[in-house]
Amino acid sequence: MHKAGFVNIVGNPNVGKSTLMNQLVGERISIATFKAQTTRHRIMGIVNTPDMQIVFSDTPGVLKPNYKLQESMLAFSESALQDADILLYVTDVVENPEKNMDFLEKVQKMDIPVLLLINKIDESDQKTLGDIVEKWHGLLPNAEILPISAKNKFGIDMLLRRIKELLPDSPPFFDKDQLTDKPARFFVSEIIREKILLYYDKEIPYSVEVRVESFKETEKTIRINAVIYVERDSQKGIIIGHQGIALKKVSTESRKALEKFFGKPIYLETFVKVDKDWRSSDKELNIFGYNLD
Repeated sequence: MHKAGFVNIVGNPNVGKSTLMNQLVGERISIATFKAQTTRHRIMGIVNTPDMQIVFSDTPGVLKPNYKLQESMLAFSESALQDADILLYVTDVVENPEKNMDFLEKVQKMDIPVLLLINKIDESDQKTLGDIVEKWHGLLPNAEILPISAKNKFGIDMLLRRIKELLPDSPPFFDKDQLTDKPARFFVSEIIREKILLYYDKEIPYSVEVRVESFKETEKTIRINAVIYVERDSQKGIIIGHQGIALKKVSTESRKALEKFFGKPIYLETFVKVDKDWRSSDKELNIFGYNLD
């Protein structure tokens, strides 16, 4: 009998959801950096064996929206509650369990298996961990609690075994050789955005979106043109840097990461444009793929 199901990963920002997703899928599907709000979309990573298909789904961290982009991000997180066969609720050893009670109340009402994962246990001691487990037992009495360290791969095999046990009997939802539901262009823009998150400070990365204008693949190489959108002229200056040095560094690091991801030489051209209200415009957010249709 074949098993298949949707295993959706939710939780507040910065608790390690994307690192966990990458460990479970075994491919660098979600960009995982040390800054909150790195994941803006819902990204699927698919694990296949002859008798099983697990469709993991990483979602943006749950937060109270301040502008349209964040409303869309919250909608992606809430949509993950609708179609899950198993829910992985990720927290960590430093987060206040009652941080986002609105979302937690929705999780409390779910009648599917919920695995509560307490991440980063390598940063805690036995007594503190015991207190955290007790607190979560009170908040999500029906959840199974598993302590893990996604970064150190501790508890990941045990988690995978438990997921396999809980998966419903079902034919596969996707082709057996498929790794994700996202097209190649999506990963190009995510990888460039990741490098921007790493190399620029403060608000700059959150004002940036990347659009791939052209992606031409041959047997041996891929040629890519990408536009980095910012909200203000001053941000454009910061992204480009003195004599273009900052943009050149981001482009070089992006190209190296893309070559690793696609396994072939990449020719990458990047441009910077100003689009003053992309985070608040429905039309622009649709173009960047933040609609739920």
